[in-house]
Amino acid sequence: MNKTKFLALLIIALMLIILITGCSKNNSGDATPETSAPSTENTEVSNKEENNASETPENNDAVSEYGVTINDEDVTFEDYTGEMVTIKKNPERVVCLYNSYLDIYYSCGGEVVGRVKESEEKPVEESLKAEVVGTSGAPSLEKVLELQPELVIMTSGFSGQTEMIPTLKENNIQVIAIKNDYLEDYYKSVRLFTAITGREDLYQEQMDKVKKGVDKIVEKAPTDKKYKVLILFASAKSLTVRNSESMVGEMLKDLNTINISDTQTDPSNAKVFSMEKIIQEDPDFIFVQTMGSDHEKIMERLKSDAEDNPAWASLKAVKNDKYIVLPKDLYMYKPNDRYPEAYKGLAEILYLEVYK
Repeated sequence: MNKTKFLALLIIALMLIILITGCSKNNSGDATPETSAPSTENTEVSNKEENNASETPENNDAVSEYGVTINDEDVTFEDYTGEMVTIKKNPERVVCLYNSYLDIYYSCGGEVVGRVKESEEKPVEESLKAEVVGTSGAPSLEKVLELQPELVIMTSGFSGQTEMIPTLKENNIQVIAIKNDYLEDYYKSVRLFTAITGREDLYQEQMDKVKKGVDKIVEKAPTDKKYKVLILFASAKSLTVRNSESMVGEMLKDLNTINISDTQTDPSNAKVFSMEKIIQEDPDFIFVQTMGSDHEKIMERLKSDAEDNPAWASLKAVKNDKYIVLPKDLYMYKPNDRYPEAYKGLAEILYLEVYK
């Protein structure tokens, strides 16, 4: 092979090498978008994960109000014994053994399949189609179990109800057993029931209506009057008194009155009717709560135990026409979402010039 041919072949070989190298670089450049695309997708996924991570604490963080802790799937609260109880949200079959709670539960978006006999004076109209399982004082455990409830709501005020708890739990039935004596108990019930039904809108609605309404009335109550009050609790069988540790007593205390029964230091005498003490204290207002359906016999008891006493007519409250029998729908039964109305009714009696 001569030098000319050798040089020609060498040149051709060099050109082929250059051509191949250039093609390789071009192919490598075409691949860049393909490798970049997965990188972009991974970044988007990573951003979504970060967003979800930042949202998760908000979704999972428990909310706690009025002793009620609300989680994603359940609600935890302290029952009347002090035990912490957890209830799953949105139960489909509920039995309620206390009409005051029945009223609240329906106002919180709930429904029941079983209830106790309603009060003729204050029925819960929405619940009348539910099965009756007895009375508040004596519910039928057998009838309750026949309804196969997921949840039973009851009050601690009746032993006939609380005695059912062990059997209900043995049958894997959830139980809410709480007190309902004071305004704070009402707030707790609303918080608990709306959490269970998932109706936060109704919780806010109730708080806006009830709490703000009550607070507005209480704030206007004069602090300088210091009126002395007496609460009589009258039934056909007896006449007793109530101090500030009662539903009406709490309202009157919030309205800045002095309950003459609060001075009783012996708890065993806290409800004992004493004409001698009443005469001694000479209250400015006497409020009467009546319990029972036989109004005539209740009035007879009130007359025989109080009004017939010669000293009764000399009392300041009686002479000034401040001896008042309270309506049962607001002051014997729990007023629930009518608490502002109940507070206002008392406030207008006490301080008419302020609440005109």
